[in-house]
Amino acid sequence: MSAKLPPGQRAIDHFPRFGVLAYAGRLPKRPVVPELHLLAKDKSSSSVRAEDLGELQRKELVADFHCVTSWSRCGLRWSGYGFKDFYEQFVVPRVRPEADDRFVELTALDGYRTSILLTDLLQENVVLADRLDGEPLSLEHGAPFRLVVPDLYAYKSVKHVSTMSLRKDFRRGLADRQTLAHPRGRVALEERGRGLPGPLYRVIYRALIPATLWYYRRFGTRGARRE
Repeated sequence: MSAKLPPGQRAIDHFPRFGVLAYAGRLPKRPVVPELHLLAKDKSSSSVRAEDLGELQRKELVADFHCVTSWSRCGLRWSGYGFKDFYEQFVVPRVRPEADDRFVELTALDGYRTSILLTDLLQENVVLADRLDGEPLSLEHGAPFRLVVPDLYAYKSVKHVSTMSLRKDFRRGLADRQTLAHPRGRVALEERGRGLPGPLYRVIYRALIPATLWYYRRFGTRGARRE
């Protein structure tokens, strides 16, 4: 999609299953009834099923996908629902956000967890995707629902989204702690990690790409442990 890639990124011609090593061996079972759980402040939970999403207009998005390790897959075609529409239709009336709720904490079916600024999620190019390149989203790439946030590095584009809650502060998940991930991760500003400049993280991460690819291929679809 982009004629010019962001700082430090290199385009590749395939879209591998890739991520934090701790999750390479975790591949959740596809739910019989896909649903998203919303946690309210009183710890009560409500569910939004796939059929409920039919109340929203579908959204098509063509966007480049930028991994924090420096590779990019350009021009991916996502289809799903605008997060802003989802938030206004389901989260606001059920969770009842407070004025100082600044973050959305997302938990995935494989246990992955991270927090994202609400202002970043309410951008028009953020979608909850259930289709990729004209096909139903595969488990390898995040089925049943994947959050796609093109302006942030891909560790914020959470696969297998299961649960959402609102928070006043940022809380790090396991992957955030293990990788020194930047709490926001804006691609344009090269916010790759904490404590070091983005260009230095490029060098470190690029050296880890071959081993990470090997590790994920080793598990693959059959070798990954079903949650």
